[in-house]
Amino acid sequence: MNNVKTNTLVHLYKQLKTLWSPPARLCSLATCTHKDRNDALHPLWQSPLSIPGGSRQSPINIQWRDSVYDPFLKPLKISYDPTTCLHIWNNGYSFLVEFDDSTDRSIIVGGPLENQYRLKQFHFHWGAINEWGSEHTVDSKFYPAELHLVHWNAVVYPSFEEAVMEGNGLAVIGVFLKLGAHHEGLQTLVDALPAVKHKDTVIEFDVFDPSCLIPSCPDYWTYAEILPVSKVTKLAISHSQLEAFRMLLFTSDGEEEKRMVDNFRPLQPLMNRTVRSSFQSSHVLNMEAQHSDHAQQIRP
Repeated sequence: MNNVKTNTLVHLYKQLKTLWSPPARLCSLATCTHKDRNDALHPLWQSPLSIPGGSRQSPINIQWRDSVYDPFLKPLKISYDPTTCLHIWNNGYSFLVEFDDSTDRSIIVGGPLENQYRLKQFHFHWGAINEWGSEHTVDSKFYPAELHLVHWNAVVYPSFEEAVMEGNGLAVIGVFLKLGAHHEGLQTLVDALPAVKHKDTVIEFDVFDPSCLIPSCPDYWTYAEILPVSKVTKLAISHSQLEAFRMLLFTSDGEEEKRMVDNFRPLQPLMNRTVRSSFQSSHVLNMEAQHSDHAQQIRP
Protein backbone atom coordinates (compact mmCIF):
# COMPACT_ATOMS: atom_id res chain seq x y z
CA MET A 1 0.00 0.00 0.00
CA ASN A 2 2.83 2.36 0.83
CA ASN A 3 4.42 1.61 -2.55
CA VAL A 4 1.17 2.45 -4.32
CA LYS A 5 0.89 5.77 -2.45
CA THR A 6 4.53 6.61 -3.18
CA ASN A 7 4.17 5.78 -6.88
CA THR A 8 1.03 7.91 -7.09
CA LEU A 9 2.76 10.93 -5.54
CA VAL A 10 5.77 10.49 -7.82
CA HIS A 11 3.45 10.35 -10.83
CA LEU A 12 1.62 13.50 -9.72
CA TYR A 13 4.88 15.31 -9.09
CA LYS A 14 6.05 14.47 -12.62
CA GLN A 15 2.74 15.79 -14.01
CA LEU A 16 3.18 19.01 -12.06
CA LYS A 17 6.75 19.47 -13.27
CA THR A 18 5.56 18.98 -16.85
CA LEU A 19 2.97 21.72 -16.43
CA TRP A 20 5.13 24.08 -14.50
CA SER A 21 8.44 24.30 -16.31
CA PRO A 22 11.38 23.09 -18.32
CA PRO A 23 13.82 21.09 -16.16
CA ALA A 24 15.69 24.02 -14.60
CA ARG A 25 12.66 26.16 -13.79
CA LEU A 26 9.60 25.76 -11.56
CA CYS A 27 6.61 28.00 -11.04
CA SER A 28 3.21 27.61 -9.41
CA LEU A 29 0.76 27.53 -12.29
CA ALA A 30 -1.78 24.78 -12.85
CA THR A 31 -4.91 24.04 -14.87
CA CYS A 32 -7.47 26.64 -15.94
CA THR A 33 -11.16 26.57 -16.82
CA HIS A 34 -14.38 28.20 -15.67
CA LYS A 35 -17.89 28.59 -17.06
CA ASP A 36 -18.06 30.70 -20.22
CA ARG A 37 -14.33 31.38 -20.09
CA ASN A 38 -13.58 27.70 -20.86
CA ASP A 39 -13.93 27.98 -24.64
CA ALA A 40 -10.95 30.30 -24.98
CA LEU A 41 -8.53 28.38 -22.78
CA HIS A 42 -5.09 27.19 -23.70
CA PRO A 43 -5.64 23.57 -24.90
CA LEU A 44 -3.43 22.11 -22.18
CA TRP A 45 -5.68 23.61 -19.51
CA GLN A 46 -9.08 22.42 -20.71
CA SER A 47 -8.94 19.23 -18.61
CA PRO A 48 -8.63 19.49 -14.83
CA LEU A 49 -5.59 17.88 -13.24
CA SER A 50 -5.94 16.29 -9.81
CA ILE A 51 -3.08 17.45 -7.59
CA PRO A 52 -2.26 16.87 -3.92
CA GLY A 53 -4.73 18.79 -1.80
CA GLY A 54 -8.03 17.08 -2.55
CA SER A 55 -10.66 19.22 -0.87
CA ARG A 56 -8.06 21.91 -0.06
CA GLN A 57 -7.59 23.46 -3.49
CA SER A 58 -7.69 26.97 -4.84
CA PRO A 59 -8.89 29.31 -6.26
CA ILE A 60 -12.32 29.83 -4.71
CA ASN A 61 -15.24 32.22 -4.76
CA ILE A 62 -14.94 34.38 -1.64
CA GLN A 63 -18.33 35.16 -0.17
CA TRP A 64 -17.74 38.45 1.60
CA ARG A 65 -20.53 38.23 4.17
CA ASP A 66 -19.76 34.57 4.90
CA SER A 67 -16.12 35.27 5.76
CA VAL A 68 -15.37 35.08 9.47
CA TYR A 69 -13.49 37.86 11.24
CA ASP A 70 -10.51 36.46 13.11
CA PRO A 71 -9.17 38.97 15.65
CA PHE A 72 -6.05 36.83 16.09
CA LEU A 73 -4.90 37.28 12.48
CA LYS A 74 -1.76 39.37 12.54
CA PRO A 75 -0.81 42.07 10.05
CA LEU A 76 1.20 40.70 7.16
CA LYS A 77 4.74 42.08 7.15
CA ILE A 78 6.46 42.33 3.79
CA SER A 79 10.16 42.96 3.33
CA TYR A 80 11.47 42.75 -0.23
CA ASP A 81 14.99 43.57 -1.37
CA PRO A 82 14.75 44.97 -4.93
CA THR A 83 18.23 43.69 -5.75
CA THR A 84 17.05 40.07 -5.43
CA CYS A 85 15.06 40.43 -8.66
CA LEU A 86 16.69 38.34 -11.40
CA HIS A 87 14.71 37.57 -14.55
CA ILE A 88 11.47 37.76 -16.48
CA TRP A 89 10.53 34.43 -18.04
CA ASN A 90 7.72 33.60 -20.47
CA ASN A 91 7.09 29.96 -19.56
CA GLY A 92 4.26 29.51 -22.07
CA TYR A 93 1.47 30.03 -19.51
CA SER A 94 2.26 33.41 -17.95
CA PHE A 95 5.31 35.57 -17.43
CA LEU A 96 7.19 35.07 -14.19
CA VAL A 97 9.38 37.64 -12.48
CA GLU A 98 11.92 35.52 -10.62
CA PHE A 99 13.93 36.32 -7.50
CA ASP A 100 17.05 35.05 -5.76
CA ASP A 101 15.61 32.93 -2.95
CA SER A 102 18.88 31.53 -1.63
CA THR A 103 18.75 33.80 1.44
CA ASP A 104 16.16 35.62 3.53
CA ARG A 105 16.49 38.98 1.80
CA SER A 106 12.95 39.03 0.37
CA ILE A 107 10.45 37.58 2.83
CA ILE A 108 6.99 37.81 4.34
CA VAL A 109 6.10 37.09 7.97
CA GLY A 110 3.06 37.47 10.18
CA GLY A 111 -0.50 37.21 8.93
CA PRO A 112 -1.63 33.56 9.14
CA LEU A 113 1.96 32.33 8.76
CA GLU A 114 3.83 30.44 11.46
CA ASN A 115 7.20 30.88 9.73
CA GLN A 116 8.79 33.39 7.42
CA TYR A 117 8.54 32.64 3.71
CA ARG A 118 10.93 33.60 0.91
CA LEU A 119 9.76 35.22 -2.31
CA LYS A 120 10.31 32.92 -5.28
CA GLN A 121 8.47 34.70 -8.07
CA PHE A 122 5.40 36.65 -9.00
CA HIS A 123 3.12 36.30 -12.00
CA PHE A 124 -0.28 37.41 -13.25
CA HIS A 125 -3.44 35.79 -14.57
CA TRP A 126 -5.62 37.75 -16.99
CA GLY A 127 -8.48 37.42 -19.44
CA ALA A 128 -8.94 38.04 -23.14
CA ILE A 129 -11.49 40.71 -22.21
CA ASN A 130 -11.97 42.90 -19.16
CA GLU A 131 -15.01 41.02 -17.86
CA TRP A 132 -12.88 38.17 -16.51
CA GLY A 133 -9.30 37.17 -15.84
CA SER A 134 -8.89 36.81 -12.08
CA GLU A 135 -8.60 33.38 -10.54
CA HIS A 136 -10.44 34.10 -7.29
CA THR A 137 -13.79 35.83 -7.33
CA VAL A 138 -15.58 37.90 -4.69
CA ASP A 139 -19.34 37.31 -4.45
CA SER A 140 -19.08 35.72 -7.92
CA LYS A 141 -17.49 38.83 -9.41
CA PHE A 142 -14.45 38.49 -11.63
CA TYR A 143 -11.72 41.07 -12.08
CA PRO A 144 -9.70 41.67 -15.26
CA ALA A 145 -6.52 40.20 -13.75
CA GLU A 146 -4.94 38.87 -10.57
CA LEU A 147 -1.39 39.11 -9.27
CA HIS A 148 0.18 36.21 -7.35
CA LEU A 149 3.35 36.62 -5.31
CA VAL A 150 4.62 33.11 -4.54
CA HIS A 151 6.67 32.44 -1.40
CA TRP A 152 7.99 29.21 0.11
CA ASN A 153 8.70 28.00 3.61
CA ALA A 154 12.51 27.90 3.79
CA VAL A 155 12.41 27.32 7.55
CA VAL A 156 10.91 23.85 7.16
CA TYR A 157 11.93 22.80 3.63
CA PRO A 158 15.36 22.82 1.95
CA SER A 159 14.06 23.83 -1.50
CA PHE A 160 11.10 25.30 -3.33
CA GLU A 161 10.65 22.01 -5.18
CA GLU A 162 10.02 20.19 -1.90
CA ALA A 163 7.95 22.96 -0.35
CA VAL A 164 5.56 23.08 -3.31
CA MET A 165 4.30 19.57 -2.53
CA GLU A 166 3.35 20.31 1.10
CA GLY A 167 0.33 21.97 2.68
CA ASN A 168 2.40 24.52 4.58
CA GLY A 169 5.06 24.84 1.90
CA LEU A 170 3.76 27.85 -0.02
CA ALA A 171 2.29 31.22 0.85
CA VAL A 172 0.73 33.16 -2.00
CA ILE A 173 -0.36 36.78 -1.80
CA GLY A 174 -3.15 37.45 -4.28
CA VAL A 175 -4.06 40.95 -5.46
CA PHE A 176 -7.03 41.71 -7.69
CA LEU A 177 -6.39 44.16 -10.53
CA LYS A 178 -8.93 46.69 -11.75
CA LEU A 179 -8.85 49.18 -14.58
CA GLY A 180 -8.06 52.70 -13.51
CA ALA A 181 -5.12 55.07 -13.45
CA HIS A 182 -1.74 54.37 -14.99
CA HIS A 183 0.49 52.51 -12.50
CA GLU A 184 3.95 54.02 -12.60
CA GLY A 185 5.66 51.18 -10.72
CA LEU A 186 4.21 48.53 -13.05
CA GLN A 187 5.31 50.41 -16.17
CA THR A 188 8.94 49.37 -15.69
CA LEU A 189 7.80 45.77 -16.01
CA VAL A 190 5.41 46.49 -18.88
CA ASP A 191 8.22 48.14 -20.86
CA ALA A 192 10.23 44.92 -20.64
CA LEU A 193 7.48 42.55 -21.81
CA PRO A 194 8.08 42.80 -25.59
CA ALA A 195 11.45 41.12 -25.01
CA VAL A 196 9.68 38.01 -23.63
CA LYS A 197 6.85 37.91 -26.16
CA HIS A 198 7.47 34.28 -27.08
CA LYS A 199 7.42 31.14 -24.95
CA ASP A 200 10.73 30.15 -23.31
CA THR A 201 12.30 33.60 -23.61
CA VAL A 202 14.13 34.91 -20.55
CA ILE A 203 15.68 38.32 -19.92
CA GLU A 204 17.56 39.84 -17.04
CA PHE A 205 15.41 42.13 -14.91
CA ASP A 206 17.07 43.48 -11.83
CA VAL A 207 16.33 46.01 -9.09
CA PHE A 208 12.54 45.80 -8.99
CA ASP A 209 10.54 46.13 -5.78
CA PRO A 210 7.28 44.16 -6.06
CA SER A 211 5.92 45.79 -2.90
CA CYS A 212 4.86 48.66 -5.18
CA LEU A 213 2.21 46.25 -6.53
CA ILE A 214 0.73 45.46 -3.11
CA PRO A 215 -2.02 47.81 -1.86
CA SER A 216 -1.15 49.60 1.38
CA CYS A 217 -4.46 48.64 2.99
CA PRO A 218 -3.62 45.82 5.44
CA ASP A 219 -6.96 43.99 5.15
CA TYR A 220 -6.99 40.48 3.71
CA TRP A 221 -8.80 37.14 3.50
CA THR A 222 -7.14 33.78 4.03
CA TYR A 223 -8.17 30.13 3.91
CA ALA A 224 -6.52 26.75 4.33
CA GLU A 225 -4.87 26.04 1.02
CA ILE A 226 -1.20 26.83 0.43
CA LEU A 227 -1.82 29.67 2.91
CA PRO A 228 -3.24 32.11 0.37
CA VAL A 229 -3.66 35.72 1.38
CA SER A 230 -6.06 37.69 -0.82
CA LYS A 231 -5.87 41.44 -0.36
CA VAL A 232 -9.21 43.23 -0.14
CA THR A 233 -8.09 46.46 -1.84
CA LYS A 234 -7.60 46.29 -5.61
CA LEU A 235 -4.57 47.43 -7.60
CA ALA A 236 -5.46 49.90 -10.34
CA ILE A 237 -3.66 49.69 -13.68
CA SER A 238 -4.43 51.30 -17.03
CA HIS A 239 -6.09 49.64 -20.01
CA SER A 240 -2.89 49.99 -22.06
CA GLN A 241 -0.88 48.22 -19.37
CA LEU A 242 -3.29 45.29 -19.32
CA GLU A 243 -3.22 45.17 -23.12
CA ALA A 244 0.55 44.73 -22.92
CA PHE A 245 -0.04 41.45 -21.05
CA ARG A 246 -2.36 40.31 -23.84
CA MET A 247 0.33 40.90 -26.47
CA LEU A 248 2.38 38.01 -25.09
CA LEU A 249 2.19 34.59 -26.73
CA PHE A 250 1.68 31.03 -25.53
CA THR A 251 3.84 29.89 -28.46
CA SER A 252 7.53 29.85 -29.32
CA ASP A 253 9.15 31.91 -32.04
CA GLY A 254 8.41 30.32 -35.41
CA GLU A 255 5.19 28.62 -34.28
CA GLU A 256 1.69 29.75 -35.14
CA GLU A 257 0.97 32.65 -32.81
CA LYS A 258 -1.50 32.09 -29.97
CA ARG A 259 -2.16 35.04 -27.73
CA MET A 260 -1.53 34.57 -24.04
CA VAL A 261 -4.95 35.20 -22.54
CA ASP A 262 -7.38 33.40 -20.18
CA ASN A 263 -4.50 31.81 -18.25
CA PHE A 264 -6.40 31.08 -15.05
CA ARG A 265 -7.30 27.97 -13.05
CA PRO A 266 -10.85 26.74 -12.39
CA LEU A 267 -12.75 27.76 -9.31
CA GLN A 268 -12.80 25.02 -6.66
CA PRO A 269 -15.52 24.26 -4.11
CA LEU A 270 -14.96 25.69 -0.65
CA MET A 271 -15.96 22.33 0.90
CA ASN A 272 -15.75 22.55 4.69
CA ARG A 273 -13.19 25.34 4.79
CA THR A 274 -13.68 28.72 6.40
CA VAL A 275 -12.56 31.97 4.82
CA ARG A 276 -11.15 34.14 7.58
CA SER A 277 -10.78 37.89 7.38
CA SER A 278 -8.40 40.21 9.19
CA PHE A 279 -11.04 42.95 9.25
CA GLN A 280 -14.59 43.61 10.34
CA SER A 281 -16.71 43.18 7.20
CA SER A 282 -19.07 46.07 7.89
CA HIS A 283 -16.21 48.58 7.99
CA VAL A 284 -14.69 47.52 4.67
CA LEU A 285 -18.06 47.11 2.98
CA ASN A 286 -18.77 50.75 3.75
CA MET A 287 -15.40 51.70 2.27
CA GLU A 288 -16.03 49.65 -0.86
CA ALA A 289 -19.43 51.25 -1.37
CA GLN A 290 -17.71 54.61 -1.75
CA HIS A 291 -15.41 53.43 -4.55
CA SER A 292 -16.79 51.88 -7.75
CA ASP A 293 -14.57 49.53 -9.73
CA HIS A 294 -14.72 47.77 -13.07
CA ALA A 295 -15.39 44.24 -11.93
CA GLN A 296 -18.46 42.77 -13.58
CA GLN A 297 -20.53 39.77 -12.54
CA ILE A 298 -20.48 36.97 -15.12
CA ARG A 299 -23.66 34.96 -15.32
CA PRO A 300 -23.53 31.29 -16.37
